[in-house]
Amino acid sequence: MMEMVINMTGGLIAVIILIFLLAYIYKKNQRHSAGIMSIKQYLSLGPKRGFAALKVGSEIMIVGITPTDFKLLKTYDEEVFKSIDFKTHIKTETAKQDDDR
Repeated sequence: MMEMVINMTGGLIAVIILIFLLAYIYKKNQRHSAGIMSIKQYLSLGPKRGFAALKVGSEIMIVGITPTDFKLLKTYDEEVFKSIDFKTHIKTETAKQDDDR
C-alpha cells in the first residue's frame, strides 16, 4: 500500500514538472516570434488621434490615426528612419502641409 502511494506521488510530481517545463518552453518561443507588423513609435494628439510609426518588414510606415479612419502618410526604409527624430519630423511635415493650404 505504501509503495503504491509513493509511486503515485512520484508520477504526479513528474507530470507537474513536465507541465511547467512545457509552459517555460512555450513562453520562451512566444517572445521570439514577432508578428509581421509592430509599432515603433506613437505620437498622441488626443483621444483616439495621433501618428504612428509602424514597422512592416524592412519598411517604416507613418500613419495618421483618427477615430474613424487611418491613412498612410509616408513610407521610409528602416535605415533612413533610424536617422530622424519622429516627433520633430511629424511637426515639420504637418507644418509644411499647413503652409501648402
